[in-house]
Amino acid sequence: MTNTRIEVLDLARGVALVAMTVFHFGFDLELLAIKEPGYISQPHWKYFARAIASSFLFLTGFSLYLSHGTGIRWSGWNVRMIKIVAASLIITIATYFATPEQYIFFGILHAIAFAGVAGLLFLRMPWQLIVVIAIGVFALRYYGRTELLDAPFWYWTGLSAANPNSSDYVPVFPWFSAPLLGIAFAKLSTKMNWLESFTKPQLNQTPARLLKFMGRNSLVYYLLHQPVMIGIMLSALWISGNL
Repeated sequence: MTNTRIEVLDLARGVALVAMTVFHFGFDLELLAIKEPGYISQPHWKYFARAIASSFLFLTGFSLYLSHGTGIRWSGWNVRMIKIVAASLIITIATYFATPEQYIFFGILHAIAFAGVAGLLFLRMPWQLIVVIAIGVFALRYYGRTELLDAPFWYWTGLSAANPNSSDYVPVFPWFSAPLLGIAFAKLSTKMNWLESFTKPQLNQTPARLLKFMGRNSLVYYLLHQPVMIGIMLSALWISGNL
C-alpha cells in the first residue's frame, strides 16, 4: 500500500525479538541443566511465551494487509514465503537431530508461513467479520478437539485430543486468530486513517535504531540467536569448569 516503512512496526518486531530472546535464555538454562527440569514450564514463562507468539502473529497479519490489501504483489509475496518456508524446514530438521523427543514440526515460523498463505483469503472481508472468525478460530481449539484427529498428520491443526510433545508448538487453532486480528486491525486503521500516525515517529535514538534493525532482519535474527546464545552459554560452562 505504501513504499514507506512504518518504523513503529519494525520497532515492535524488535521488541518482540528481545522478549523471545529472554524466553529462550530461560529455555536454554533448563536445556543445559543449569536450571531444574520444569523451570521453563512455570506459569509466568508459559504466559510470557504465549504473549510473544501472539505479538509476532498479530504483526504478521497487520503487515500482510499493508503489503497486499489493495492487491496481492505476487513477486514480493513469493520471495517472502520461500524464505519463511525454507527457514521453518531448517528449524524442523535441526531440532529433529538436536532434540528428537521434542522437535519442532509446527512452530512459530510454520504458523507465520500458514498465516501468509491463508491470510490472503481474508484481505477483502469486512474487518468486523474477520474479528468474528478470529473468535471462532480461538474457540474451536477448546470446543472442537476430537480423537478423530489424533493421528500425527493432524497435529498441525491443534484440534487433536492428544497433546504432542514439541518445544515450540503453534497450531492453526487457536493461533491463527492472532494474524486474523492483525488483518482486522490493519483494515480498521486504514479506514480510520490511523496509519499516518504510525508513519510519523522518527525513532532515531540508539536503542530504537538497534530494535528497528533487528525488526527489519527478524528472520535472520530468529535463525541465529539460539545457536549463538547456546554457544556462549556452553563456552561459559566450559571456562568455569562446569562442563
